[in-house]
Amino acid sequence: MKVLFATTNQAKVLKYKKVFEENGIELITIKDLDFRLDIEENGKNAIENAYIKAKAYYNATHIPTIGMDNNLFIKELPKDKQPGTYVRRVNGKELTDDEMIAYYIDLVKEYGGRLTAKWVYGIVICNDKGSKEFSWSKDHFYFIDKPSKKRNPGYPLDSISIIPEFDKYLVELSEEEKITLNKKDCIADDIQFILDNIK
Repeated sequence: MKVLFATTNQAKVLKYKKVFEENGIELITIKDLDFRLDIEENGKNAIENAYIKAKAYYNATHIPTIGMDNNLFIKELPKDKQPGTYVRRVNGKELTDDEMIAYYIDLVKEYGGRLTAKWVYGIVICNDKGSKEFSWSKDHFYFIDKPSKKRNPGYPLDSISIIPEFDKYLVELSEEEKITLNKKDCIADDIQFILDNIK
């Protein structure tokens, strides 16, 4: 079975690709298509943006499609500075990974050297049965102003995220530590949601 993941973020694809292959699902992305839609992601939250992407690409391809988005909220920031749905887009500009790290480090410095962060994720599946949605959050970590030297392409803020349970950068966690963290965040639930609803 072929499934389209409406993303160009290879880090997101790598997270799901192996488990999908083990379940007989061939995962393709926007890069595998011979076109790319110009989609305005103007939703108010992660679910709305995920739906916009999934619906647009499903309508264009008639391939079961997964849309995913994430919002970022930072406790110490005023409402007008919350990233929300614009984690990578700042002042109308799409930031590179390095630009994102620099931008958020500046925010950390401006607001006291440490920021309490929360990710809210949304996944929407569109297929011939309609659409299904799933959301979850991750909130037990914080940003600091000294980045790790390691990088996770596609997820640059992992380099300034500290996980208190391990007192380590997210990007530097061992595989065993990631498994422990994922269990706490119910990360496997998103994979199960997709497997249950994609066919």
